[in-house]
Amino acid sequence: MHIHFVQHELFEAPGAYLLWAIERQYTVSFSKLYDGDILPDKVDHIDLLIVMGGPQSPDTSIEECSYFDAKAEILLIQKCAALGKAVIGVCLGAQLLGEAMGGEYSHSPEKEIGVFPISLTPHGLQDEKIAHFGTALAVGHWHNDMPGLTTESKILASSESCPRQIIAYTDLMYGFQCHMELTAEVVELLITADQELLTSNHTYPFVQKPEDIRSYDFMEMNLKLYGFLDKLMMKYANNV
Repeated sequence: MHIHFVQHELFEAPGAYLLWAIERQYTVSFSKLYDGDILPDKVDHIDLLIVMGGPQSPDTSIEECSYFDAKAEILLIQKCAALGKAVIGVCLGAQLLGEAMGGEYSHSPEKEIGVFPISLTPHGLQDEKIAHFGTALAVGHWHNDMPGLTTESKILASSESCPRQIIAYTDLMYGFQCHMELTAEVVELLITADQELLTSNHTYPFVQKPEDIRSYDFMEMNLKLYGFLDKLMMKYANNV
């Protein structure tokens, strides 16, 4: 299997997604857009496309961020969808996936940064790829927006502050507004990028302080993510 990552920022690193791919001995490639990489023209060689997060939104223009082209990323996702590839969108990537499928992203009711529980919906508990998450699971968050919905999409998980945490667009295309890929190393990158907010926050009820975020053991959410990824790739292999 070949996994291609679209990474928008150094601090929005793939974390456990990459560790999983390496452990499974899959081949990996990157479009590190912040570092000048370009998006792939063709997707034939890609089995799983993972579009990571970033401070941008689907409405961010090239004038606002010279290395971010939302339309080009949406087209890349649509190319993968047309060829039956597996696609995961994380945070910003989930919003771009929703846009590619015909949904319109929106602002989340609350800014959410830290580790908070998500709850599986009835659809989530029936989805064989994520049912092992259980009724509730503590996962990472670092967002202010959420992905759009389509008539075919299903909300699989929500949280107290965001009604759209995990969305299935097809049986091979999933949007994760939450960050189950967080590791101690990734968290340090994110904290550094958001240091001012995290240390001076007196406004947002769902924004934790750095020391509280650092205190979590991310292994449980990582292992649950691995289970989802293994089941997704099994489904993909059966479809090829």
